[in-house]
Amino acid sequence: MVDVELDDGLAVLTIDRPHSRNAISLDTMAELEKALDSLDTSEGVRALVIIGAGDRAFVSGGDLKELSAIRTEEEAAAMAWRMRTICDRFAEFPAPVIAALNGHAYGGGAEVAVAADIRIAADDVKIAFNQVALEIMPAWGGAERLAALVGPSKALLLAGTGAVLDAAEAERVGLVDKVVPRAAFDEGWRSLARALANRPAGEIKRVIGGVSRDEAVASFARLWVADEHWEAAEKVTKRR
Repeated sequence: MVDVELDDGLAVLTIDRPHSRNAISLDTMAELEKALDSLDTSEGVRALVIIGAGDRAFVSGGDLKELSAIRTEEEAAAMAWRMRTICDRFAEFPAPVIAALNGHAYGGGAEVAVAADIRIAADDVKIAFNQVALEIMPAWGGAERLAALVGPSKALLLAGTGAVLDAAEAERVGLVDKVVPRAAFDEGWRSLARALANRPAGEIKRVIGGVSRDEAVASFARLWVADEHWEAAEKVTKRR
């Protein structure tokens, strides 16, 4: 089950499969596609959070019980393409995307996490690209995104050995952006997401992603003439 909550510019997408520690099944893929379709047509979504239900797992990977029925190369490629496309849609979402690691993120769960722009984790979670334990490799774009975050050599070390990192180590190597105490986790990710939703972070994401100098300047100019800029500037002036 995938739930979508919309609240004043903030969208929260929750993968809720407690019986399988939020593992991704084919039905889950269909629900993620449907959720993204609905968000694409929603006006005013300025930040998106991906989170798992409960506090044990963010996403525990692919649902091995169901996906074990896939036995041919063609079927395996089709499954990989489908979920990779979903992760690509997270990465390309026009607003900032935050992966709130409420629990462990293993295998495919780590791939979903790195498809987000920002990762915030509770201090007791672990993350691992441990697909090698099954004698396979990341298939949903995670290897490439991991390399972009931590560098090619460290990405090969982590994904090649399946090393399990705690939250502090993941933050140290650049895999996680912010770690907060478990007791403050819900408040922490919501505060971060709300701050991004209340700012022109979507334009900043677009420029960081790579646009021409003319497009970057045009983005700034559009923001400059907007009412929100002048209202904020007036508040700053009054405080001074």
